[in-house]
Amino acid sequence: MNKKIQSALISVFYKDGLENIIKALHQLGITIYSTGGTQQFIEALHVPCIPVESLTSYPSILGGRVKTLHPSVFGGILGKRNDATHLQEMKQYNIPEIDLVIVDLYPFEETVAAVNGPGFQAGEEEKEKLIIEKIDIGGPSMIRGAAKNHADVVVVAAKKDYGLLEQILKDQQGQTTLEQRRTFAIKAFDVCTGYDLAISNYFNQTAFANPFDKTKTVLRYGENPHQQGIFYGNKEEIFDKLHGKELSYNNLVDVDSAVQLIQEFNNVAANNIPPSGNGEQSAVFAIIKHTNPCGIAIRPTVKEAWDAALAGDPESAFGGVLVCNAPIDKATAEAINEIFFEVLIAPSFNADALEILQTKKNRILLVQKKTQAATHQFKSVLNGTLTQQNDTGNFTDWKEAGGRETTAEEKEDLAFGNLIAKHLKSNSIALVKNKQLIGKGCGQTSRIDSLRQSIEKAKQFNFNLSGATLASDAFFPFDDCVKIAHAAGISSFIQPGGSIRDKDSIEYCKQNNLAMVITGLRHFKH
Repeated sequence: MNKKIQSALISVFYKDGLENIIKALHQLGITIYSTGGTQQFIEALHVPCIPVESLTSYPSILGGRVKTLHPSVFGGILGKRNDATHLQEMKQYNIPEIDLVIVDLYPFEETVAAVNGPGFQAGEEEKEKLIIEKIDIGGPSMIRGAAKNHADVVVVAAKKDYGLLEQILKDQQGQTTLEQRRTFAIKAFDVCTGYDLAISNYFNQTAFANPFDKTKTVLRYGENPHQQGIFYGNKEEIFDKLHGKELSYNNLVDVDSAVQLIQEFNNVAANNIPPSGNGEQSAVFAIIKHTNPCGIAIRPTVKEAWDAALAGDPESAFGGVLVCNAPIDKATAEAINEIFFEVLIAPSFNADALEILQTKKNRILLVQKKTQAATHQFKSVLNGTLTQQNDTGNFTDWKEAGGRETTAEEKEDLAFGNLIAKHLKSNSIALVKNKQLIGKGCGQTSRIDSLRQSIEKAKQFNFNLSGATLASDAFFPFDDCVKIAHAAGISSFIQPGGSIRDKDSIEYCKQNNLAMVITGLRHFKH
């Protein structure tokens, strides 16, 4: 439905590009409400303007922190024009309808860049104060309110859209279509999303890596001997180091991957972790190499879990990082002591086990004290930083889509394998049988290459693939992977789905009595 703009609320930080809009609104006889510096700008153009204070009966207070946060403003923005109750209440409380909202946001990212730039003279506390004051409250609220009520209200949240608004005012004499208002609303929500993300990134990045509130450890070198390496953080909050040399850059990267993996098994209910075969408390042992799990198994005892994890790929285990979710006992220590490894992480070590493991002076033994993982990940790219929330959970759905239902044993192996695929570099394939990783493919540019790699790994160590399960971190774009896996003896699959050709893989499973589970949750790890 077309709507005619009768009134506008304008409150912007940057005034450039606004002049033509103001003049066009004035020529159309549109009532303008404004605040502070924007009001002065409008009045300097000899255009009449009603101060927001006349609506709220309050001046700008708390150093400008509170100006527009009032029912007389938000009622005018959010009131539904086709709702008799809304209209009656607006009349009762003298709330005018506001049909157009032009609001931008305080320059948060620009302020962060400026105070951290070369030549800016201020202490860290003062910098923080300046940045905090550029967290806009009223602006995002007005933008979101207007965007929510786009059935009646036009919202412009960025000066790059002034040109489009000016054209509408000129060509349509202040009339707007629902499609146009919806387009502006989408742009407005995008502005708010980007703004909130910038603020979240700042706080997470500051807490994660700022030297002034984190311990700085200079490492022997970085990823390679010619690269300098530094760790910002307090390792002692996470671990007690019982033995061995200092952790290197590469050790820390692998240890982080090991901790993220074992953390999955500290949240059994959320991640649908299968129990050990006899229903007793499960022990999980994993071997990490270059951040990828190369061996992992669930067994009733720690020693059995170690033996099964090692059997999955005894070659790759050489020089790896080991992690377990249960105390290391003497029998396990004797078995582990037979191979070379860099780091072993566990919740505790029995005294006799520790005596055995300390016979190699450089071997690093860590007791993990804190199991809560960080909530965000950071990565430097180009001239900036990427951040994202951690990839949590195992699956959001369990949709049986194949030619038959999964068996109880397959359900356990598929849930287990899906978590492993999540921690392998994409494209990833994990082959699991009896809660043991028996083959994996990762970091390949083709999912078929990862599948072939996983099958070859399993055959290399004499595993029987008949009845094995397959987990994929992303969907199958074609049915080729399912066909190759089936030919090798694999009979059940788990994958997120989402391909436009999902039906090809599903149809093949139906024709060949194979089980396939669709999870609805992708686990890329680049």
